[in-house]
Amino acid sequence: MIAEITHRGRSFKVDFTKPIDLSLPLREGEGVRAWYVGPVTMEPVRDDVRVFAVKDGAPVNFRNIAFNPHGHGTHTESVGHISAEVHPVGGLLKRYLFTAQVVSLRPESRRAPDGKTDSVITLEQLRNVVNERPPEALVMRTLPNDELSASHQWSGTNPCYLQSTACAWLRSIGVKHLLLDLPSADREEDGGVLAAHHAFWDFPATTDLERTITEMIHVPGSAIDGDYLLELQLPHFINDAAPSRPVLYALLP
Repeated sequence: MIAEITHRGRSFKVDFTKPIDLSLPLREGEGVRAWYVGPVTMEPVRDDVRVFAVKDGAPVNFRNIAFNPHGHGTHTESVGHISAEVHPVGGLLKRYLFTAQVVSLRPESRRAPDGKTDSVITLEQLRNVVNERPPEALVMRTLPNDELSASHQWSGTNPCYLQSTACAWLRSIGVKHLLLDLPSADREEDGGVLAAHHAFWDFPATTDLERTITEMIHVPGSAIDGDYLLELQLPHFINDAAPSRPVLYALLP
């Protein structure tokens, strides 16, 4: 299906027949994890009579699933992640399609106060690649692109993160949705400061219910850098974060 869309004075064609899924799956056992959470569990309901699994003679599969939205798989979060009030992400979006740009960046090495060598995405790097006409959503791929990211265990690895000044700049130019192939916009251990999150949402000066951060995506190598249409869908969770499935669609000439 080819659609022609006009948005904010710009017209473009979109190929909806070739979606590019950026999400990592929630799977039982050894899926991608962060923040020292245990594996996702998916177990059939049991009572005194039966196990509710078809293989055990039940008419249906009827399972309880336990997971952490921040620690397992691709998820989208609202400013409620860092505020006293939850601000549910599930009811936040008023629409689900956004102009988007995919950028690939190789993190720079920086010495942290605790002596560790950090991998950081800087303000200058983003200034050099973001379009003059900024997208509503920025999809960031860190290099080298890890094709094994679907099973990566991020806990205790001091992953790459963004400078808070970079996030403040993205906010200032109008980026509404930030999508990262990282477990967090912030350093894994920063004493609870979460400077990048605070800068992107300008919290606590502002309670910004228009912006989201999506973490632990995977941008396949087939998605070249450039402009796309992003579909950002997530379940109606009354929580600061929810599992999500961001999908890109190519723009046609």
